[in-house]
Amino acid sequence: MKFGRIPAGEAEGAVLAHSVRTDAFSFKKGRVLTGEDITALIEAGVDEIFAAQLEADDVSEDKAADRLARAAAGDGLRIAEPFTGRSNLYAENDGLLVYDRARLDALNLTHEATTIAALEPFAVVARRQMVATIKVIPFSVPGGILNDVVSIARDGGSPLMRIAPLRPHEVGLIVTTLQGQKESLVRKTIEAIRTRVEALGSALGHTITCDHDEAAIADGIADLKARGCSPILIFAASAIVDRRDVIPAGIIRSGGEIVHFGMPVDPGNLLLLAQLENIPVVGLPGCARSPKLNGWDWVLQRLLADIEVTRADIARMGAGGLLKEMTGRPQPREGGASDEDTAPMAPDIAAVVLAAGASRRMGAENKLVAVIDGKPMVAYAVDAAIMAGLSPIIVVTGHEADMVKAALGDRDVEYVHNPDYAEGLSASLKTGIRALPKDLGGAIVCLGDMPRITSRHLKKLVAAYDPEEGRKIIVPTQRGKRGNPILWSSEFFAEMLALAGDVGAKHLIGEHGEAVCEVALDDEAIFTDIDTPGELETARRAAS
Repeated sequence: MKFGRIPAGEAEGAVLAHSVRTDAFSFKKGRVLTGEDITALIEAGVDEIFAAQLEADDVSEDKAADRLARAAAGDGLRIAEPFTGRSNLYAENDGLLVYDRARLDALNLTHEATTIAALEPFAVVARRQMVATIKVIPFSVPGGILNDVVSIARDGGSPLMRIAPLRPHEVGLIVTTLQGQKESLVRKTIEAIRTRVEALGSALGHTITCDHDEAAIADGIADLKARGCSPILIFAASAIVDRRDVIPAGIIRSGGEIVHFGMPVDPGNLLLLAQLENIPVVGLPGCARSPKLNGWDWVLQRLLADIEVTRADIARMGAGGLLKEMTGRPQPREGGASDEDTAPMAPDIAAVVLAAGASRRMGAENKLVAVIDGKPMVAYAVDAAIMAGLSPIIVVTGHEADMVKAALGDRDVEYVHNPDYAEGLSASLKTGIRALPKDLGGAIVCLGDMPRITSRHLKKLVAAYDPEEGRKIIVPTQRGKRGNPILWSSEFFAEMLALAGDVGAKHLIGEHGEAVCEVALDDEAIFTDIDTPGELETARRAAS
């Protein structure tokens, strides 16, 4: 193709590169100039134009786009008529867009003149949705180059892209239970999975609830197989943590085999893929109960489109597999999202330091300002929160508030006063919770009289917090015994504000057992609070 300035009298058949406007006419770019156009240009005093002239081997942009689209489009795709070098591909039915990304890359790397832009491989698409666009960049493509990209698009007769239709399946589900597990949680699990399955055009045909026992699981699998269910899903009362765990053992006992355990997608790491004859069997991760996108969705979508999922397929899901959205992440700004808006963020965790008590068992001395190894007792909890990166740090004052503030000096904290501190611990806790910002992920409730708690302890609690995985109340333990401080997801703040009396929020742990995650620590700092002069003296000796 020749491109550049051309005398108007020699431009018949050329493609106008830039629009030409006169008092008599307006020719837009892309116009193929006819003999009449040339006459009009000359009569208007236009001596030369900027245009492209195709050579013998060149294929015009529309013809090239159409040819490449027809080579690339396979089953389930409709090709739109080309215009200005562009041809769009549309899904003819609901399904998954299937193509080899390496092959698409090879095509786009061949020459800058020809491009294909597509949705991500295995994207779920709806009927009539545009899934790809073929665009020829210049006004024409040399025939040899077009042959090369068409060859890649066809690849021996196999078109580059196709739609794998979502087909109705009768899906089977097994939910295992442990003693004491709430029935409401089982119902929530079933409904969450039903919603996912039905959204993809299939039905949750049969559901079995059984003990978290390999024999019961094997019996359940046999029952669902006999009913013709495929795939078979298993949601465990306790997350699968090893290939030899209860769920995989039950699958093997039923005659199945384990294909792969784990996936490089978060949420979704603990997915188990197995096979029983021609039936896929999937041990679900805990996030399958969440309505948010996770790795299990990608597997389910493929299975319901009758696409085999292999170990290699799962291993390749790591690119783009960080799906986690932490509570407290920024929301997209109006008018569009930036990279900062869309990147997963660390959870926003605050600290509420309770420092309002009257220290009655200490006698006349306010224990919170008592000095241990050169530092006021309350400063230990505050410094731990600061070093752990918690923000904001709310210090709840009450008894001798000015002394507590003086003891903390210029530390970067926010104070909130509880005038009803004499009513007990719950009043101070509620005062601190009310002072927290509305968009937090959660808060660690720290007691001002626990000087052995350090930032290391607090960081371990934050590391365990993961609402997507159901870890919303993080409790420290030592040798199986629970202690303080405790990290609470903000979703429990409303219940904490309903507390009364001289009690904390620990009874909520029993009411929300499914949300509790225990973090084993290697020392007894979580039990060490100072209530009496003797305990204070012991703490001073230990610190010296």
